[in-house]
Amino acid sequence: MNFLGKSRGLVVVYKNMTQLSLNETTDIVLTPQFYTMKKEKLPLKYAFQAKKIAPSLFDNLLDSTEGIEYFVYREGDEWVFLAYNPDEIYASLLSKNIKAEYIGKIFFAQQILKFLTMPLMLGDSEALVAIEGSVTVIPQSVLQSNVRALTLNNSMTPKNGITIQGTVSSLLTKKQAYILASIFFIFTLIFLGEGISNNGGSNKAQVDLNKLLESNPSLQSEYTRDSIAIKYRTIDKLERKKRDNIKSLARLIFKGVEVETFIMTNKKLSIRFKCVSTKIAKHLVSLAKKSGFKSAKTLTWNIVYIEVNL
Repeated sequence: MNFLGKSRGLVVVYKNMTQLSLNETTDIVLTPQFYTMKKEKLPLKYAFQAKKIAPSLFDNLLDSTEGIEYFVYREGDEWVFLAYNPDEIYASLLSKNIKAEYIGKIFFAQQILKFLTMPLMLGDSEALVAIEGSVTVIPQSVLQSNVRALTLNNSMTPKNGITIQGTVSSLLTKKQAYILASIFFIFTLIFLGEGISNNGGSNKAQVDLNKLLESNPSLQSEYTRDSIAIKYRTIDKLERKKRDNIKSLARLIFKGVEVETFIMTNKKLSIRFKCVSTKIAKHLVSLAKKSGFKSAKTLTWNIVYIEVNL
């Protein structure tokens, strides 16, 4: 499930659960309280074919079809159809203090049917169980007092899930948005400052050069003029290199990454990125190297350091 090699945590979310406190990306399993299920034996070969007919199967089963989406998969010789409202799910997750940046893949309890050979306890009053091939929520009071309970772990993570659009469109918290806005504002000032400085510097350099040529006729030779021009082209090339590197570094700022320190001198540019997890840090290093920053490396589990010689 995780292309970076580290398994994510897996938690069950149900209607009356207490608020969670997550500090890393976690996959979610939703109880049947968040979806409506139907099973049908149909002569279909592919999931996309089943998904096309899904809306017709839920006629008169849903109070409203507005905003409803469908997830389908094969279970034995049957097709499982799940109808859900992504906006309601997203709102429920936020109400449980599950922040958008920590929501990984979202799965449905029906997908872990094969593991529910024992009840999975939901808090102190409910349990998730399998009854005649359907996963459902029941009161714990109907269970035997000495019943063994199932412990959820990430080995039970289903193969396929969904991504709620709200988690994509709300990648940043307000604090992160302010931080990134400040960083881009600083970059803008750097670009403007360097542009004004370069323009003013070029004009002043030309004036100084003209004065120098007037007072020293010997400098009028083509060779000497070319040498002076090369000097100024070198300076301009250095400034362009600075700007290009800053732009490339700015593109490395994405969900879960913020700039901790940024230092630039005439000879070197260095930056430290702070990441929310080890996975993000590894991914950032990989992206940085693909962008040409071969010096990218992790200093600690969540700090990525990049140094560029100018």
